[in-house]
Amino acid sequence: MLMRWGRWIHRHCRLVMGLAVLFTVAAAVWGVGVFAALTSSSGFEVAGSESQRATEVETATLGRDSADVVVLYRSPNRTVDDAGFRADVTRVLEALPRDRVVRFDTYWSTSSPNLVSADRRATFAVVSLVGADERDRRENLDAIRDRFAVPGLSSAVGGQVPTQQLISSRVKKDIGLAEALAAPVLFLLMVVIFRSVVAALLPLAIGTVAIFGSFAALHGLTLLTDISVYSVNITTLLGIGLAIDYGLIMVVRFREELRVRETVEEAVARTVAVAGRTVLVSGLTVAVALCSLLLFPQTFLRSMGYGGVATVLVDMVAALTVLPALLALLGRRVDRGRVRLLDRRVSHDGQRWRRLGLSVMRRPVSYLVVTLGVLLLLGLPFLRISWGGIDARALPEGTETRVVSETLARDFPANSTSPITVLVTLPAPVTGAAQRAELSGYSARLAALPGVDRVTTTGLADRTARLSVGFIPDRMSQQARDLVAEVRRVPPPPGAGVLVGGMTAQLVDQLDNMSAMLPWMGLTMAAATFVLLFLAFGSVVLPLKAMVVNVVSLSATFGVLVWIFQDGHLSDLLRFTPIGMIEPSMPVLILAIAFGLSMDYEVFLLSRVREHYERDGDPTGAVVDGLQRTGGVITSAALLFMVVVGAFATSGITFIKLTGVGLFVAVLVDATVVRALLVPAAMKLLGRAAWWAPGPLAGLHRRIGFREGDGGDEVPVRPAAEVVSSA
Repeated sequence: MLMRWGRWIHRHCRLVMGLAVLFTVAAAVWGVGVFAALTSSSGFEVAGSESQRATEVETATLGRDSADVVVLYRSPNRTVDDAGFRADVTRVLEALPRDRVVRFDTYWSTSSPNLVSADRRATFAVVSLVGADERDRRENLDAIRDRFAVPGLSSAVGGQVPTQQLISSRVKKDIGLAEALAAPVLFLLMVVIFRSVVAALLPLAIGTVAIFGSFAALHGLTLLTDISVYSVNITTLLGIGLAIDYGLIMVVRFREELRVRETVEEAVARTVAVAGRTVLVSGLTVAVALCSLLLFPQTFLRSMGYGGVATVLVDMVAALTVLPALLALLGRRVDRGRVRLLDRRVSHDGQRWRRLGLSVMRRPVSYLVVTLGVLLLLGLPFLRISWGGIDARALPEGTETRVVSETLARDFPANSTSPITVLVTLPAPVTGAAQRAELSGYSARLAALPGVDRVTTTGLADRTARLSVGFIPDRMSQQARDLVAEVRRVPPPPGAGVLVGGMTAQLVDQLDNMSAMLPWMGLTMAAATFVLLFLAFGSVVLPLKAMVVNVVSLSATFGVLVWIFQDGHLSDLLRFTPIGMIEPSMPVLILAIAFGLSMDYEVFLLSRVREHYERDGDPTGAVVDGLQRTGGVITSAALLFMVVVGAFATSGITFIKLTGVGLFVAVLVDATVVRALLVPAAMKLLGRAAWWAPGPLAGLHRRIGFREGDGGDEVPVRPAAEVVSSA
């Protein structure tokens, strides 16, 4: 089928290109509207969780009481007991427009000692903003940000909304800078790797179609569900990264076919039949891995799944339509702008990969034991991972919101702006004496819990009461999370319903949801990968081997991440503040992308190994030939992808930096240690058994499996020195 498709593309290449241009223009026009439709909220909340329901009940019955904005005031010579200090701050806050601010609380309006610093020269006001969602609240903050200043006092603005706003703006700025830094390096490397200016431009054409097509798909999805603004990042990253992968494998194969086929049409048809099959299997595998993110209820992860799947599928379709059409139009002119000085390097590289393959074949047990030992050693730190959330410490040092957060932690009572919130719904109005007595008893039971330093009633309305539970441990620590569980276990008043919320409770619910969904994510990826690799190669052993190798490889990646970001090693070099914890959404995202990419490289390698094995029946020679022909493709694709994701490590936002470093390490480990050493060693030890399948499944594969071509065309056999796949 793919052979016929390739011939059809060649004969109608101008029509295909015309349709591709129309699609890209239409997608760009429609897709550009996605930026106004994306949600700017963090998206880490778990829909339907207890903490989320607590927020909904609180908003519906008592109104929002969140510390949207924290305004820190400090006097050089007065204390909060000074009447002038009070009058100056109160006058400024009362002048804030009521269409922007719901309410504000100060030390003087609440008499709460939690709002006063130890030296009594500083205090902070808690401001709740008008707005049904975070976008509205950010707009209202922008409108009044300059109106918090008080003459004679130093002031600084922090809190949840300014922190999220600054994180979002820094992410956009940092990613733009990363892309600007990576672009020239990427293009120069592509010229070196493709050895031709024209060939180097081909993946950019695919990437352009993929990115605009994905933007259009995301814009359509925003009409149905919330999509996070961060989905644009994964669209750009994968759009370029996979376009390079698919472009490289298709161009390399096309060059090979041109040398042994009489016509460009045959070369295009055979390229689509063989390399196109690899792209098809790879694209479906990566898409399935990213589909697993849709299992999670968090908007952030679901958005990454939507953006990733859309990008992969458009990339794959473009590689099977637009790229063959371009190759048909260019024909032998694909090598225009050829860098002749690099041709000798290609020949030498092919021989080096062959020598490495022969070395592994001679000592497979040694290579297997050593590589497994190294990977397992790298993965050991992952056993002690500690999960946490995102706060102002994710920002660079010295930023205003981070300074406010650090000042509150240092000079004020613990967790002054992030208590555990308890919503109590009583069977009768709270104004009744009996209900107040029950509420008082419940508050006393909460106050008696270890780690609780205060319980205050912060809102009453009809049958609902809001209690704020202050506590001593860091709000993201295990002790704080255990305290949330203890609060939820305290018996409520008779006939009352209780919902526990707040930032720490949100983290608890997020971690509980992650723990519940991760096995399903793993099962989904494993089952789908098994089916796709079986359909591709007709073996039940190879999919199992691939998944075991991936688990070991990813464990090494996560071990390195814990060693760097949790333990703080290389923090000075990478310029971040370690907090002893890792936000859980980022490793889940890295898992999905890295798993997909590793299967991408697995398909590249095994496709070549299978070609040789089906032709000669020699499993050892097939592995050596496969490594020789794909070693350069895989390492080159990995190098280019590492340039793209490595630029993300320059971000000033810690979780973006973690994602960049994590993907960099994952690709580096997989493309070098795993594909060059571990997989060939395992294939040698498995021998012919690697291609085994039970009789019924073998028959099933013959009927419905992905075949490399039709018409019985032979695979081109060329001397090793001419192998261009080591580009």
